[in-house]
Amino acid sequence: MKKILLIAAIFAVLPTIAQQNPDRSVVNVTGEGIVKVEPDEVIIKSRIEHEGPSAAMVKKKNDEVVDKVISYLKSQGVEDRDIRTNYVNLNKRYDYNEKTYSYVANQAISINLRDIEQYEKIMKGLLENGLNRVDGIQFKSSEMDKYEKEARKKAVLDARNTAEELAAPLGQEIGKAVSISETEYNSIQPMYRMEEAMVQMSDAKADAQTIAPGEMEIKIRVNVAFELK
Repeated sequence: MKKILLIAAIFAVLPTIAQQNPDRSVVNVTGEGIVKVEPDEVIIKSRIEHEGPSAAMVKKKNDEVVDKVISYLKSQGVEDRDIRTNYVNLNKRYDYNEKTYSYVANQAISINLRDIEQYEKIMKGLLENGLNRVDGIQFKSSEMDKYEKEARKKAVLDARNTAEELAAPLGQEIGKAVSISETEYNSIQPMYRMEEAMVQMSDAKADAQTIAPGEMEIKIRVNVAFELK
């Protein structure tokens, strides 16, 4: 009985050993695909903030400006789905030097402009309607999925080319891929002149170009194992 159990255990282990030690040679390589894209959308990460001695007063003032900002955006054709409130805060603040309390109300709103050419006009209107903080600007493309697929394809082809270059001096060839994994994805944003944008905000001017969209860089890396013939 013990011999039968031992033989059964050996046969149960054999498939696992075969999987862990496949009878084939492979070459492991990394491929990189890069696609440069001109953005056609921009997200304005804004904040409306007021401070004062009364919680009710600062909240009321903040709410009034929020209503004006949202009404202005809708009048410019910005849809509800492109106006998102990220958070609303009302905090009590203590000034240790003056030994007094004050209240700060703020509301963060993300505004997605699907036409990047509207940025200067929309920003000017936001300032005129009471917006007083910009926390950042993010560029986007309306066809990100398409460009990501293109970068992924380039990464896989780059991996194959690398594998072939490694195998050629040995007089060997590359066979089919036996494993593929994506290891890195980066979407590098173009630079923008936030300092100039802040000056624009304080001066309430929008007659100068304050963003330079440039190009987005979509980078994808993959690891691929090919059979080595």
